[in-house]
Amino acid sequence: MGESLLSVRNTQNKSTRYVLDTNVLIHDPTALLNFEEHKISIPMTVLEELDSLKSGRNAVAADCRQAIRELDKILGRASLDDIEAGVPIKRGEKSQAQGSLSIIMRETPEGVSTLPTHLNDNKILNDIYFLQRQNPDEHIVLISKDINMRLKAKGCGIEAEDYHNDQLVTDIEKLNKGFLEFSGSFWEQINQVDTQQEMGRTVHRLERCSVLSECSPNQFILDEQEFVGRVLEVNDEDVLLLHLDQHQLMETEAWGLKPRDIYQACALNLLLDPDVHIVNLTGSAGSGKTILALAAAIEMTVANKLYRRIIATRSTQGLDEDIGFLPGTEAEKMEPWLGAITDNLEALHCDDEDCSGSVDYVLNKVPLHFKSLNYIRGRSFQHSLILIDECQNLTPHQIKTIITRAGSGSKVICLGNLAQIDTPYLNATSSGLTYLSERFKGFQQGGNIQLQGVPRSILAEYAESHL
Repeated sequence: MGESLLSVRNTQNKSTRYVLDTNVLIHDPTALLNFEEHKISIPMTVLEELDSLKSGRNAVAADCRQAIRELDKILGRASLDDIEAGVPIKRGEKSQAQGSLSIIMRETPEGVSTLPTHLNDNKILNDIYFLQRQNPDEHIVLISKDINMRLKAKGCGIEAEDYHNDQLVTDIEKLNKGFLEFSGSFWEQINQVDTQQEMGRTVHRLERCSVLSECSPNQFILDEQEFVGRVLEVNDEDVLLLHLDQHQLMETEAWGLKPRDIYQACALNLLLDPDVHIVNLTGSAGSGKTILALAAAIEMTVANKLYRRIIATRSTQGLDEDIGFLPGTEAEKMEPWLGAITDNLEALHCDDEDCSGSVDYVLNKVPLHFKSLNYIRGRSFQHSLILIDECQNLTPHQIKTIITRAGSGSKVICLGNLAQIDTPYLNATSSGLTYLSERFKGFQQGGNIQLQGVPRSILAEYAESHL
């Protein structure tokens, strides 16, 4: 009988070689540069999968093309012998090469049992096993975003790990919620404060004590005595806190919509502030993310004229594949996917005598444009309010690509629910929405709020907590 694919190896005192799965390069096309001094190998099957997915105008195709360019940049004019041995990886024009990149060539030794080769995953696992046989002095690890692929690898005696480079938090409960809540009175926990009146507003300068050690700009301070404050500035010594009146916050109105709780009031405060250039709203289904963002967007474009237009877009599984086959213009193709926008427009005008007439009036009056994520790449939107729904389904690389489209005088509003991720290669900690929240928590012109509860209906609230 031939030798089994199952193999157990001692990994102590061995150099490490990482083998990258296709989904890693799609998730982050620059992943090749993130393994420091270690060796990286790419199976030939991965190159074939990238090649088969590179055509088209969808986000996956664009990421495949960028990954291919990154591979070509490193391999360049290297000879076959150089590629087999490993081409040094340079991570900048002036940096010294660290680590190496090689391509795994296929070969099937005689007398060795392998997995059936009708699946690409099996071909990759076979390649890794042969690589282990050829390099017994190396610790070889498969890097894949596919949980089932990692399980298959472990079943074959191959070590496998997720790609963690862009995962900034390991516990989603530790994610910045956009507010700090204190039991009792917040002021009882503060030793020193300097209060001043600036341009008709009350500003407190507080010593950055232990209770404020984790605060960040545009984060809200809440307590049980109905105190509300918004952090304006943070440094190593002190915190600048804007005093807000809770009654006025709760009476804030955007296109006829008033907040139902203090968390929605804080969200509206950020949404309506022209000095805050990016706002992330997270929360469970029915917490009010879309209707708050839409009401604020219409208020700022129609009533206040702060922005010229609203760009509404959405990330959803199936969009990249299906949009090309739907009939009509880009706006008509996007309409089925952006039903949440029109649904919330109806909710804003449900008390009008002629609801449908009011919605038609708003759609004619408001410069609201539905755009596909596929067509946002390469564009720049000036003086626009960019509304991105379902951000939890974006990778960190994709969300960077979209947000960098915001031009001068523009504002970005990102909406998402980390409990409803539809893409198979993402989870709450690796989602682009989580990555964005962590990367921007120190940004002076950015803020985020995790909405609480489910104000949509009693039924929706019960379903959220019991199903």
